[in-house]
Amino acid sequence: MADRASDSGLRDPQKAARGLAAIALGFEALALLLAIVPMRILLDDATVAVTVVLVLAAACVVLAGMAKRPWVWPAGAVVQAALVSCWFIHWALGAAGVVFALVWIYCWHVKTQLSRPPRR
Repeated sequence: MADRASDSGLRDPQKAARGLAAIALGFEALALLLAIVPMRILLDDATVAVTVVLVLAAACVVLAGMAKRPWVWPAGAVVQAALVSCWFIHWALGAAGVVFALVWIYCWHVKTQLSRPPRR
């Protein structure tokens, strides 16, 4: 009887999915930090934007570091929803939120595909 690990070709499929999620959250944190300078240039008062970006980037780093915990998946979805809701601060933050929400949906899809039993 073949197990899911040999079916996917991965030694530990769940570890691979957690690694993918951690990488996605790490890249999101980096992108958010890189958005600080443009927000300071584009907005008259960028205090709120910079604060929100720093909080979301910190949340991404914390979640990436705790990727082994099962609650990280819904918490990551909350971070994506929070970034999409930043559309009212500047449309570019909302657009980045949509892009990273799609990335997160893909990561979750990979996780669910790897956790399914093999089809016969």
